Amino acid sequence: MNLSQPFKSMPKEGVLLLNLGSPDSPEVRDVRRYLREFLMDGRVIDAPWPIRFCIVNFSILPTRPKHSAEAYKSIWTDEGSPLIVSSRKIQAALQDRLDIPVELAMRYRNPSIESAIKNLAGRGISRLLVIPLFPHYAMSSYETAAERTRELARRISPQIHVEVVPPYYDRPDYIAALVASASRYLAQNHDHLLFSFHGLPERHLRKADPTGRHCMKVANCCEIPSPAHATCYRAQCLKTVRAFARATDLPENSCSVAFQSRLGGEPWMQPYTDVEIARVAKSGVKRLAVICPAFISDCLETLEEIGMRGREIFLQSGGEEFTLVPCLNDHPQWISALENMTIRFQETTRLRQAA
Repeated sequence: MNLSQPFKSMPKEGVLLLNLGSPDSPEVRDVRRYLREFLMDGRVIDAPWPIRFCIVNFSILPTRPKHSAEAYKSIWTDEGSPLIVSSRKIQAALQDRLDIPVELAMRYRNPSIESAIKNLAGRGISRLLVIPLFPHYAMSSYETAAERTRELARRISPQIHVEVVPPYYDRPDYIAALVASASRYLAQNHDHLLFSFHGLPERHLRKADPTGRHCMKVANCCEIPSPAHATCYRAQCLKTVRAFARATDLPENSCSVAFQSRLGGEPWMQPYTDVEIARVAKSGVKRLAVICPAFISDCLETLEEIGMRGREIFLQSGGEEFTLVPCLNDHPQWISALENMTIRFQETTRLRQAA
């Protein structure tokens, strides 16, 4: 040991789990506040501010909050929003395994990123691991949450060094957790498995392509290796499906992929989930299972859009049995995956400190 070297204290570490968010209640006023904050994000509706303002305030907010509030009421629990409840359970389960603080924040509404960073700064954190609860890269989810966290950390506590976990769409521990959480449901008899991912406007795929010449410009662009895949949501979704299929020996002709939750009249990623559900039912599939790997926590898009409306479409189109595979939520193997991410972060911190 070189005693002439000044003593280096170990940085104090923390973890921040990031999810998208939910209204504070299913009442119209709170749903309107949530939708305004969400849709005015330039990474969600990526139009110039004046156009975005007009779209949100004059086209969407006059009518959509009432319909969305009814949907939220159909899934709301005594504990609150399913997404918030599940995310808090994930936070608590991870905190039980770690000796460093774990905070939870939502990109929109509460608990806020700002409050989480203030809590961590108050505990003397100097290195922060941010884990977006979005396995795939999209500017309207992963990117906006990560960038907002960096921005607020610089403003509130610039001494905190922020590291963001890269998209983990095909990492072995994520896939293993996905398989483990789905196994009980997929062991039930079903004729077809549908992977339903949240959709994006096709424009977002092209905009996220750093090469400017690959996504949706090259035939079979998701199958041809490219630097664009580092930020290509569609390519990453398909890699999740392939990794899941390999891990479960899933026959290729027994599954399909679709994209849900489209908004507005412009082209979105296809095939659309509601159309695909009707198609497989009309093709003779009687027992359908649907899994939603883009969502870590069950939420409006899984419980109401798929579990209720998707089920109704399937039954009305000739299907007989519909199974919604729950999201990872706080499954123990998913908590282990989060713990492993944190341990790797801590090991990296110690190696840097020793260098």
